[in-house]
Amino acid sequence: MVVTADSTTGVSATYDRYQEIRSFDESKCGVKGLVDAGITKVPRFFIRPPEDIAADDINTGEWINTQFTIPVIDLKNMDSRRAEAVAGVKRAAEEVGFFQVVNHGMENRVLEEMLEAVRGFHEQPREVKEEYYSREMTRKVTYVSNFDLYKAKYANWRDTLFCVMGPDPLDPQELPLVSRDIMMEYSNKVCKLATVLFELLSEALGLKSDHLKEMDCVKGHALLSHYYPACPEPELAMGTTKHSDPDFLTILLQDDIGGLQIFHQNHWIDVPPVHGALVVNIGDLLQLISNDKFKSVEHRVVANHIGPRVSVASFFTPHLYPSTRLYGPIKELLSEENPPTYCEITVKDFIAYYDSKGLDGNSALPHFKL
Repeated sequence: MVVTADSTTGVSATYDRYQEIRSFDESKCGVKGLVDAGITKVPRFFIRPPEDIAADDINTGEWINTQFTIPVIDLKNMDSRRAEAVAGVKRAAEEVGFFQVVNHGMENRVLEEMLEAVRGFHEQPREVKEEYYSREMTRKVTYVSNFDLYKAKYANWRDTLFCVMGPDPLDPQELPLVSRDIMMEYSNKVCKLATVLFELLSEALGLKSDHLKEMDCVKGHALLSHYYPACPEPELAMGTTKHSDPDFLTILLQDDIGGLQIFHQNHWIDVPPVHGALVVNIGDLLQLISNDKFKSVEHRVVANHIGPRVSVASFFTPHLYPSTRLYGPIKELLSEENPPTYCEITVKDFIAYYDSKGLDGNSALPHFKL
C-alpha cells in the first residue's frame, strides 16, 4: 500500500476517505504494514473526531485511579473458600462488570507461549498472513484489521486473528502453523476455567452451579488475538473504540504494556496488567439473561507510542452457530417486582445486530429492551 502525504497530513482538499480505506483493506497489510512502511503520521481515517478527544479530558480523571482498583478473585483452594469466591464474583459482576482472576490453574508457560504465538503470527510476512485475510464473517479463521472498517467513524489501531473454536470443534489444520499447537492447548484450558467461572456466576445469581452451563453459555468460544502496533500519534487514534462485548463472558490475556480501560462512574479507569492474572468481564448476553443484575461494562484500549501490545480475548458465545435456542431473562430471577427487561432472542440475531452497527460507541442492549 502506498501512503501519500495528503492522506496522512490532512491537507488535501479532495480527500477520498472510502478510497483510502479500500486501498488499506486491499493491501492486506493491516496496521502493522503501515508501521513497517515507516509512517510518521496517522492516516486520516484513523483520526478520532475532535468531540471524542475532548470527551477524554472530561472523563479521564487521575483522582479515581487512586481510589479504585479492579477486583481480584483468588481461585486457590476453592473447596474451602468457595463461599468467599462466590461473594467476590457476585460483587464484581454486579458493581463493576470486570475482575481479575489469580491462581486460575493456567500455567505461566501457557500464557507466555500464547502471547508469543500472537506476536509470531502478526509479525510474519504479509504473503504468509494474507491467505487468512477476509471479511467473510462465516469463516472460522480470519485475519483482518477492523471488522467494521467500512462502517466505523474512525478505524482502530489494531489487527486481529479471529478463530472460532466451537461449538463445532475446529480442525487444527485450519489454524496458522506458527500458533497452531499453543492455540489448541490454550483453548482447552481456558474452557475449563470458563466452566469454573460460570459455576461461580450461577451461584452468585442464587441458582444451581450448573445453571449457566446448562444454558450452553460455555458451549462455544472464539479466540481473538489482537496486535496493537506502536502508534506515531497515539493522542489522535484509539486501539479499540469504547464498546461492550457481544458474548456471555470474556476471559482476557494481556501482555505487560497496558492500555485497557473500563468506564466506571463516568470515568475511564486503567486495568493494569498483573503478571499471571487473567481479566474477566461480563458480556452483553449475560447482562441480558441476568435481567441487568450483572453489568456488561464498556471498555476500550488506548493507542500507545510503545508497542506492539498483544492480547487474547476468549469470547464465550455460540457466535454464528446455527441454533434456534432463545435467550431472555432467566425465569427464576423474575418476579412482580423484577419483570423482564429484555425480549427473547437468538445469539445469531444479537451478533447480526452488533456486527451491523459496528463499534459505534453505543451498547447493543437497548435495541432488545421490551
